[in-house]
Amino acid sequence: MNKNKDFYVRLSLLADLILIAVLILTGTNWFLSIVVVETAMWLVRCYWLSRVLLLFIGKRLLHMIPIVLSVVAIGFFLIQLAPGDIFTQMTLNPNLKPETVDRYRAAFGLDKEWYVQFFRYIWNALHLDFGFSINYRTPVFQMVSQRAGNTLTLAISTIILAWGLSIPAGIYSATHQYKLGDQVITVLAFIGLALPSFFAAFLLIFLVSSTGSWLPIGGMWSVDVAQMNVFQKAIDLLRHMAIPVFVLASRNMASLTRIMRANMLEIMSQQYITTARAKGLAEKTVVYKHALRNAINPMITIFGYQFGYILGGSALVEAVTAWPGLGSLMLQGIMSQDLYLVVGSLVYGVALLVIGNLIADILLGIVDPRVRIS
Repeated sequence: MNKNKDFYVRLSLLADLILIAVLILTGTNWFLSIVVVETAMWLVRCYWLSRVLLLFIGKRLLHMIPIVLSVVAIGFFLIQLAPGDIFTQMTLNPNLKPETVDRYRAAFGLDKEWYVQFFRYIWNALHLDFGFSINYRTPVFQMVSQRAGNTLTLAISTIILAWGLSIPAGIYSATHQYKLGDQVITVLAFIGLALPSFFAAFLLIFLVSSTGSWLPIGGMWSVDVAQMNVFQKAIDLLRHMAIPVFVLASRNMASLTRIMRANMLEIMSQQYITTARAKGLAEKTVVYKHALRNAINPMITIFGYQFGYILGGSALVEAVTAWPGLGSLMLQGIMSQDLYLVVGSLVYGVALLVIGNLIADILLGIVDPRVRIS
């Protein structure tokens, strides 16, 4: 049975490569292709590895359905509160008759009540029709999928940088309380919390441009990217990501460092830590083996909200740094009242938030023996 299980798991790894290659060849963003295929294939592997975990994930995905439906309904309702719609500006054009504009409005269903539009959207979505962007004259699913890949690239890089630096900084700050290192980290954290992300992006762009433009200050690729090889493209992407990732990560690091410091200080004052020290255990063993494991639990819970937080916070940063992501697309959709573009972006944002929470729940079950998925 175990040999069969190992065989199927290895066979699924081969299927990963084939599916990723097929999606990339059909024009899907490479990063989004990897994320989608790996997510789907690990769900398949759970059937052989842990059916309890598969059942847990299935239940959470079912819970996701009413959340997404609620967000879409709220999106339809809120956008109706704003006066006019995307066709209102067309009425100012003297060459267009009001009857023509009304016909356009009826063709997109915008002459109906918001709840009629909502149920019509859900029905069409069940048939894989997620609407049409009037501004960009292209299907919303295609446009949002391309932009979502760019935003995921930004979000995952930001999370890796923020978490990779804030946890060691929080531990160092807690174990050196009120010393110079702790004071420096605290000051930097407060600066990070006080500085709005978009303003920090403006400052960095000004700094880079006034000191010789040693980093790209906007966009995702250079103009000559078509002539680059794979290695040069990777370097070019990293250089363009430097400013937006640093800006988004610095704000996350500021809050995460303070939370990690507070968690560590609370755990370090517990009786069992005093007992461990009294037994003569080395300080590193006390900190990293006994204190860290309990102090990191609240951080994992926060991890679930990071995707949604970064998506919301990245909109202005993407606009300032000209990053072609989902946040800037949603901002443009709201400004122009492009209903289906806004709703499509909302669906992706909510899906990221729910999936982030699902990953956090799984990680919490792995890290904390008191929490078991059953």
